[in-house]
Amino acid sequence: MTVQNKFNLVNEPWIPVAGKGLVSLSEIFSNPDLSALGGNPVQKIALTKLLLAIAQTAYTPTDDEDWKKLGASGMAKKSLVYLREKRDLFWLYGEKPFLQMPALAKLIAARKNAELKSAKTDGEKKEAEEKAMPKFMGSAESPDLPSENNTVLTQNQGSIVLSDAEKAVFLITLMNFALGGKRVEKKLPTLTADYSGKSDSAKSAPSLGNHWGYLHSFLTGTKMIDTLWINILTHEQINGYRTWTSKLGVAPWEDMPTGEGCVTAQKLKNSYLGCLVALSRFVFFEKDGIYYVEGIQYPSHKHGWREPTMAISDAKDTLKLLWVNPEKKPWRELTALLSFISNQNTEGFDCQQIRWSLERAKSLDKFSVWSGGLKVRANAGDQSVKQNDDFVESEIQLSSALLGEIPFTQLKQEMDGLNALSKIVYGAAIGFFKAQKAEVEGKKQAAQAANLFWQLCERKFQELVNACEDSSGEEVKNIRRVFAGFVNKAYNTYCPKDTARQLDAWAANRPNLAKYLA
Repeated sequence: MTVQNKFNLVNEPWIPVAGKGLVSLSEIFSNPDLSALGGNPVQKIALTKLLLAIAQTAYTPTDDEDWKKLGASGMAKKSLVYLREKRDLFWLYGEKPFLQMPALAKLIAARKNAELKSAKTDGEKKEAEEKAMPKFMGSAESPDLPSENNTVLTQNQGSIVLSDAEKAVFLITLMNFALGGKRVEKKLPTLTADYSGKSDSAKSAPSLGNHWGYLHSFLTGTKMIDTLWINILTHEQINGYRTWTSKLGVAPWEDMPTGEGCVTAQKLKNSYLGCLVALSRFVFFEKDGIYYVEGIQYPSHKHGWREPTMAISDAKDTLKLLWVNPEKKPWRELTALLSFISNQNTEGFDCQQIRWSLERAKSLDKFSVWSGGLKVRANAGDQSVKQNDDFVESEIQLSSALLGEIPFTQLKQEMDGLNALSKIVYGAAIGFFKAQKAEVEGKKQAAQAANLFWQLCERKFQELVNACEDSSGEEVKNIRRVFAGFVNKAYNTYCPKDTARQLDAWAANRPNLAKYLA
C-alpha cells in the first residue's frame, strides 16, 4: 500500500522564528529580514545545526576566500536551489519520511504477534496490544522528557497531541538532544543483525552529553542569513578537524542508514554532517505518537567526541568542558570563551566555532556571542530534568573594537572584579550571621545573596561590555558604581538591621568596596 506524502518541510511553516511565528525552510533562506530562531535553547541549537547542514550540503566553500565570494546571499540562493531540487526528501510523512525509519513499525508488529501467541491471559494480551501502541512525544517541549515527576519547563506538561509543526521540531531536537535512559522501545532486535553494545537503556544524544549537558556557543548576526553564513565551514576547516575522519560526509536525509552498524551509519557518525544532524534515535511517527529506539551510538567527550560549538580546555593534560549551569549563566563565561584573543592568556576554554567565526563576524555591523543548553542530571545512566535543572541561554553583543588586545584585557579585568565582588558579598553575609551565632543559616543566606548579586549584574552586563570600548575609562568607572550598588543591595536584602543586634552585625560586616571603586 502506498503511503501518502504529507507535510513537506520545505514549504510548510514549522520553524519558530522570533517576532514572526512559524516559517518554512524555504522562507528561512528567502526572507533576509528574519532575525533569530524562537523556541527553547536546545531547539535553537538543533534547528541551527539543521539549517547549517542544509547550507553545507547545498554548497561548502573550499576555503575562506571562496566563503567571501559566496556571501550570505549566495549561500541563501544555493540553499534554495537545493531545497527545490530535493523537495521530495523532506516529507514528514510518506514512503520515505524525513529522518525516520519505517522499518521500526515492522519490528513492533513482529514483537506484538510473538507476544500475542504466547499470551495465556487477557491481561497479557492487553499488555501486548498496549506495548504496540506508539508513545506520546514527551510530556513537555523538552526533548524526550518522559515522566510525570520531572521538572515542568513549559506549560505543556502532560500527554498532549502535537501538531505536525511541533512534531518536526521535536524530531530534529530529539536527534541531537535525546535524554539517555530506558524510554526507548524494549525487546526489539537491532536493525543491524548481530549488532552489539545496545541495551534497553539508551545512551544520551551527542549534543547533550552523558553528564550535565554541554554548553554550546555560536556567533550570531542580527539576521538569520548572516548567522548561518558566518558559521558555515569550509572544506579546509572540515578536513583539518580530527574528529571527522569521513570529512563533510553526506546529509542523512539523502542517504539514511539501514541499521545501527551499517557502513552508512559509520560514515555518518564520523562526518561533519553527522555531527550537525546526529541520528542518535531511530524514529517513526505513527498516528499521533512515536516509535523510537536507540540509533547510532556516539562516544562521550571522554572518548573523543567533539563538536566545534562545545567549549573545551585541555590545558595541563586535564580535559575540562563548560557544562550548562543555571546558577552560573553563560554570559559569565564570555572572557573564557574569547580568551584566545589575548596573546598573554593561556587559560580559558576553546570554542572552535567562535574561533572560526570571529574574523568573519567583523564584517557585520553587529554580532553577538550566543550560548545555551539544557541542564540535566544522570542516575545510573538515566537522565532527567529535576529540581533546579533548567534551560539557559545568554546573548552578548560585541563589536570589532572590543576584540583588540587592550579593550579585551579591560573586559577580563572587569569580569575578575565582578567575581571578587561576589566573594565580598558572600563573605560579608557569612560574617553577619556568624556574629549572631547562626552559621548554618548564614551559609544558605550568603549563597542566596551572592546569587542575587549575579542576577542584578546580568541586567547591566551588556553596558559593562560596551564601557570597555571607552579608552578614557570614564564609562567603566560609572558602571562600577552601579555594580557596587548591587553588592549593597544583595547584602541588605539578606542581612537585615531591624534589631539592635542585627544593626551591630550589619555595620561590622558591611562590604568594603573602596578598592573596587578606587
